[in-house]
Amino acid sequence: MNSLTRLYDFYNEKLKNADPRVENWLMMQSYGPTLCVVSTYLIVATVGPIIMANRKPVNVQLPMLAYNFGLVLLSLYMLYEFSVGMITAGYNYLCDNVDYSNDYNAIRLASVCWWFYFSKFIDFFDTIFFILRKKTQQVTFLHVYHHVTMPTLWWIGVKWVPGGQSCFCATINCFVHVIMYSYYFLSGLGPSVQKYLWWKKYVTTLQLVQFGIIFALSFYAYYRADELNCSYPQGLLLANVIYQCTLLMLFSHFFVKTYLLPSGRPKKTSTSQAVANGEPIKLKEN
Repeated sequence: MNSLTRLYDFYNEKLKNADPRVENWLMMQSYGPTLCVVSTYLIVATVGPIIMANRKPVNVQLPMLAYNFGLVLLSLYMLYEFSVGMITAGYNYLCDNVDYSNDYNAIRLASVCWWFYFSKFIDFFDTIFFILRKKTQQVTFLHVYHHVTMPTLWWIGVKWVPGGQSCFCATINCFVHVIMYSYYFLSGLGPSVQKYLWWKKYVTTLQLVQFGIIFALSFYAYYRADELNCSYPQGLLLANVIYQCTLLMLFSHFFVKTYLLPSGRPKKTSTSQAVANGEPIKLKEN
C-alpha cells in the first residue's frame, strides 16, 4: 500500500508539469479513461476466445475492409499533418524540443499527436476481428503487448510532450501503417488481388526498420542532448530506447520464426492460399 501511495503521489506531482493546452482534450484530464479502455481490451482479449470457442466464426469481411481502408486514410492524414508541421517548425529530426506556445503550428502538432494517441484505441479492432473469426492463434503475447503499451505511452506523450521528438517517431509509424493497412485492405478484396500480394514479408521488415530507426534516434538524442541543445525530457528518451528494444526483440523473434526457420516458412502454393490481416487464409479453387 505504501508503494501504491508513493506512486499515486508521484503521479499527482507530475501532473502539475503537464501541458495545460491539452487539459480539456478528450481523455486527457487523467490517465483513468485510458486505463479503463486498456483494461477492457485485456478482458476482451482474454475472455473473447473462450466465448467464441463453441461458436462459429463470424463473417466480418465487409467491416474489415472498411476498417482497413479507414486506417489507411487516417494514417495518411496524420502523416501529412506531422510532415507539414515539422517542416514548418524547422525540425532537425535528431532531437527537437516541444513548442508549448499557442502558435498555430504548435497546436497543430499537439493535435495530431492526440489523434495518433487515439488511433491506438482504434487499432484494438485488429484483436476483435481475430477473435470473431476464431483466429485466436494470432492473439499472441507480441500482439497484445504492442496494443496495450502504445495507448499508455502515447497518453504520456500527449500529456507532457505533444510535439518535438515525439512527432518524428509517430511520423515513421504512420508511414508504416499506410503500407501495412493498405496490404490488409487489398488482401481482403479476394483471390483476384491476393495472388499479387507477394510483399507480406517486407511489411514485417519495414516494421523492424522502423523500430531500429526510432531506437537509434532516441539513443543518439539521449546521449547528445547537450550537444544538440535539446531539452526534450531525457527520462522519456531513455524509456523509448528501452521500449524499442523490447519491440525489436519480439518482432525479430516473430520474423525469424515465421520466415527464416524451415518450420515457419510459408508454404508455396498456387492461388489456393493467401494472407489477410497477418494470417494465412485458404481460398476456394476456381
